[in-house]
Amino acid sequence: MTMFDNPAYKIAEFLLQIKAIKLQPENPFIWASGLKSPIYCDNRKTLSYPSIRTFIRNQFVDTINNYFEKPDVIAGVATGGIAQGALVAQEMDLPFVYVRSEAKKHGLTNMIEGDVESGQKVVVIEDLISTGGSSLKAVQALREKGCVVKGMAAIFTYGFAEAESNFKDTNCILQTLCNYDTLIIEALNKNYINQKDLESLKKWRLNPANWGESLVK
Repeated sequence: MTMFDNPAYKIAEFLLQIKAIKLQPENPFIWASGLKSPIYCDNRKTLSYPSIRTFIRNQFVDTINNYFEKPDVIAGVATGGIAQGALVAQEMDLPFVYVRSEAKKHGLTNMIEGDVESGQKVVVIEDLISTGGSSLKAVQALREKGCVVKGMAAIFTYGFAEAESNFKDTNCILQTLCNYDTLIIEALNKNYINQKDLESLKKWRLNPANWGESLVK
């Protein structure tokens, strides 16, 4: 199998094709934090394309079967992981819950929506990993309920060192279907970017906080 037979490259191709991920090193996006970024990611767009949605669902199932003991429950992280997680749970014939970013302010003040029990094995589904902070809050909420979190599976990760450190510190295994390195290689090979863009994209991932300062005004 060549590297381009690897499903990760196929997912990268899909994400670029439907503009779920956009790369603009010369005309960067402004993130909510105010930082300039050459990449914008909205994996929820994959839900609008049945064949892509199905491919991603099947890759999630394969990843869970290959890397985690079969769970009792699938949990999605709000909001991007909810639909993806429900698709996976349906395919695996497993119960599904989702975890809010914070507890509701009214009613039962739930943070976890759905039924889980102490001791149940859970795999968490996420669409995107940045620093991992919000995703790992979901892991903590499930653990506080007594669940055994076997790990997390996500569509895409930027591969920041901070995220790797956060997952290690939280003792949570992370498996992703695609990653930043794979994406930019696929983007170059499919002519979404050129070699100059590639070098800029590599620099951003190493130092995203200061990357914008290096842009030619």
